[in-house]
Amino acid sequence: MHDAPPTHSPVRSEPLAHGLKQRHLTMLGLGGVIGAGLFVGSGAGIAVAGPAVVVSYLIAGALAMLVMRLLGEMSAAMPASGSFSVHAERALGRWAGFSVGWLYWFMLVVVLAVEATAAAQIAHAWVPAVDQWLWVLLFMVVFTVANLTAVKNFGEFEFWFAALKVTAIVAFLVLGVLAVLGVLPDTDPVGLTNLTGQGGFLPNGWDGVVSGVLTVVFAFGGLEVVTIAAAETDDPARAVGRAVRSAVVRILFFYVGSMLVIVTVLPWTAQQAGLSPYVKVLDSIGVPSAGQIMNIVVFVALLSALNANLYGSSRMIFSLAERGEAPRGLLKVSGTRGAEGSPSGGGVPRRAVLASVAFGFVSVLLNLGWPDTVFLYMLNSVGAVLLFVWGLIAASQLRLRRRLEREAPDALALRMWCFPYLTWVTLAGLLAVLLLMLTDDAARPQVLWSAAATALVLLVAVVRERRAKP
Repeated sequence: MHDAPPTHSPVRSEPLAHGLKQRHLTMLGLGGVIGAGLFVGSGAGIAVAGPAVVVSYLIAGALAMLVMRLLGEMSAAMPASGSFSVHAERALGRWAGFSVGWLYWFMLVVVLAVEATAAAQIAHAWVPAVDQWLWVLLFMVVFTVANLTAVKNFGEFEFWFAALKVTAIVAFLVLGVLAVLGVLPDTDPVGLTNLTGQGGFLPNGWDGVVSGVLTVVFAFGGLEVVTIAAAETDDPARAVGRAVRSAVVRILFFYVGSMLVIVTVLPWTAQQAGLSPYVKVLDSIGVPSAGQIMNIVVFVALLSALNANLYGSSRMIFSLAERGEAPRGLLKVSGTRGAEGSPSGGGVPRRAVLASVAFGFVSVLLNLGWPDTVFLYMLNSVGAVLLFVWGLIAASQLRLRRRLEREAPDALALRMWCFPYLTWVTLAGLLAVLLLMLTDDAARPQVLWSAAATALVLLVAVVRERRAKP
């Protein structure tokens, strides 16, 4: 790990295994945010913005790209399994590291329940003889075992999951472009008719674009796991730099490219709420069993997100324990090593994995038993947490960049563009999204509940810090 600038709360060396390869990290960055939010949830963005959903994705994607660049700069200079939680502590104080770490962990284990339940619903539809709760149990056990063994198992799962998702999107883009050009059988050139008809490119005006941003911005959540995973590679600084550079541009291409194909091939009014726009397009160009194909892709996307969230949550709580912000018992790692000191199931924070999956099981039970009451409140309480996390990432970079330039300039292998101006633009963009969510009836409860959860964690952090003072 690169030497970090001196800080009031030094972090000791991490005993985690370096079992992830560059290909794992690259595909994790590439496929980490390609999930059900894109394949299914994008329909909601089209419904409010029309063809201008392309602009909504450009704006949201640009914001995510700036956050990722900020995070990449800090993670390349100071790789750590706690990533932005460690950076926040170094930049702003223990209260910040404690707060962002626990909020992010809570968000992951709650969202994990949504992913496990959604994947189980698809599997149950395929095999009705197996109850939904048994599918949930199977998925949780499989990925718990995978995360309890060697970190390379997590990497391999994510590599192939991401490869399938990327292949599916590339195939969709190729078929879509061919359909637009009228090259496919029984298709005529579409031209720009669907972009300019049905109310024009901005059928709901710029208000629709803004509503679209609020709908799609959270689909970019998940990029952060790349910087968490980078700490378990042989060369963290180089690995995270390459992953950030390659993933952001490609993800923008996949997201924006997909939306452009969808609203060009079909009129935006042809989309139906709750139905994947990808299925509608594939059906329209005559791809057989399009619905089942997309069900498989969504299923894989959900399992991929479940696996990544379990990994990310375990490393985050391990990092918190390492800094004295979570029970020290979670620091225990497996110690078995193979020949020549190479990890062979060693260096895995098994207690941190079990703690995360235990809370994940609780969340799943709440989701299955009380989806519209208890679990809904939990889900709302993490609904806007991602924006709070991104905000602290930007604030941390503002402080750490100056310190790194003074004390460790050689560590700045990956630099934020136009510092500090684009950092301030990022903070302003995140604040604007939060304020707009407050004006939206559907999004307001998420902001208020998330703000309450954040305030509670901040209160605990401040009380802990005051008690720690002599």
